[in-house]
Amino acid sequence: MPGEESLEEGVLNPSKPTVEPDIQDPLLRQLLQTSPPPQPQQQPVPTPRAEVDCIVIGTGAGGAPLLARLAMAGLKVVALEAGPRHDARRDFATDEKAQEFLFWNDERLSAGRTPTSFGNNNSGTGVGGSTLHYTAYTPRAQPDDLRLRTEFGVGEDWPLSYDDLAPYYDELEHFLGISGPSPYPWGPARRRGYPLAPLPLNGAAQLMQRACEQLGIRTSPAANAALSARYYQEGIGWREACTNRGFCQAGCSVGAKASMDVTFLPLAEAHGAEIWPNCFVTEIERDAQGAITGVVYETDGQQQRLGCRTLFLCAGAVETPRLLLLNELALSSGQVGRNFMAHPGIQVWGTFDEMVRPYKGIPGALISEDTHRPTDADFAGGYLLQSIGVMPVTFASQVARGRGLWGQPLRDYMRQYNHIAGINILGDCLPHADNYLELADEKDARGLPKPRVHFSFHDNEERMTAHAEKLMRRIWDAAGARDIWAFPRSAHVIGTCRMGLSGDYAVVDTDGRAFGVPNLYICDNSVFPSALSVNPALTIMALSLRTADRFLETQKRLDTKTKS
Repeated sequence: MPGEESLEEGVLNPSKPTVEPDIQDPLLRQLLQTSPPPQPQQQPVPTPRAEVDCIVIGTGAGGAPLLARLAMAGLKVVALEAGPRHDARRDFATDEKAQEFLFWNDERLSAGRTPTSFGNNNSGTGVGGSTLHYTAYTPRAQPDDLRLRTEFGVGEDWPLSYDDLAPYYDELEHFLGISGPSPYPWGPARRRGYPLAPLPLNGAAQLMQRACEQLGIRTSPAANAALSARYYQEGIGWREACTNRGFCQAGCSVGAKASMDVTFLPLAEAHGAEIWPNCFVTEIERDAQGAITGVVYETDGQQQRLGCRTLFLCAGAVETPRLLLLNELALSSGQVGRNFMAHPGIQVWGTFDEMVRPYKGIPGALISEDTHRPTDADFAGGYLLQSIGVMPVTFASQVARGRGLWGQPLRDYMRQYNHIAGINILGDCLPHADNYLELADEKDARGLPKPRVHFSFHDNEERMTAHAEKLMRRIWDAAGARDIWAFPRSAHVIGTCRMGLSGDYAVVDTDGRAFGVPNLYICDNSVFPSALSVNPALTIMALSLRTADRFLETQKRLDTKTKS
């Protein structure tokens, strides 16, 4: 370790951030000086080669952990990332519009009664994937989240248990440096507490906390993958503590947020993995027996091929099924693209006399899981409550859509921005036959069919949303809010390649291996059989590590059998 710094489990030495103020926000400085935005840096084109042991498509929460695991096992691995590699200190500004390059901005078509939105809502691009702009909310799933059909007779059970995931949850919390309360008030007892103390509660969290206490609702500082103190990161060194600037969705410029570009990806590269940015995979090649032999990708306007012994597809719940449908791969179950889910995520906003400053602090600072299984519920599953921090442009767009304000009325309302606070839910969603992804006739810039996603809330999601809105309005009433209003929405994209015990109704098995394609593994939020009533990032990473471990165990057995 550098210098005389020392590290103990959960006891770290805070110090002043090392990021100099004069270089922290170059993009914002340029915008304020009305100069044109910087052009993307020229990035090296990867050197073509014949074959590697494993190709990983995608470098987000699904691809990065297993990439590191495979590299650490000595395998020759290459990750292909559709987007560029970013330098956080140079590229990430405290400015929303300047950071739109972090989102997957290729057009995706939406259909259904409650069509889901994409872009900054659901996906990212660049080395690190969606974790570059996720809000770092990392609660664990609870055991009964994985047993929805057993508990309620609807939805689907997972083919694995909480105990299968718990060791990986624990490993991740300590590798990433999760800040959170110990003990955590809900769910099973933990083997050990979070390594760091909770981050400070922002204005919205303090208001929500006071009101929930009056109403007898338990709350707690949330578990966040952002550092409340300096933390030593294997493969990268010391990461600095969160500065509470609140722009997590615009990219963390100091490395305090545990995005994959400052956690698993440096570790993977330290062990020999290669990450090739700006490589968009279009084709998956197979031999006569149906085994994958390699992929074709576009980079720098050229098509290249890379062979492999095993392919790990970790491109998310939209691009993963899209690539499978384009290549007519792993379709025997008829479930690729089916069972699309999105979390009910209604937000309730209020205006307060107190100064809130909703741009400050970690966005999701306070949580309650007292609504995980409400006693008065008329729906299956449950939801969590969380306070909301929001950036001004994002909030203005929601006001325009949610309240129909524009022009001077919108400007007048936005003058209250510093006195606004919100709460939202993250709720379970059932799989429904009419919620699915398909390939549209309309083509993208590469000449490939665009994905079209059909999504509608059904009775269960509507009843859950109504229950949550009523409760959140009570909370803001108790907090003294005025002008309370709701913004219906959904969050995250889930399902489309679900995991199961049989290839008759699932795309992959419990190890993430595709039925009927022995050297194809899928590892991202597409394999979730149910949506869960928590944010998905931590569970995606846990599945990623588990998939890697199960694959490596299989390889050891094969090697032993070959030698014998």
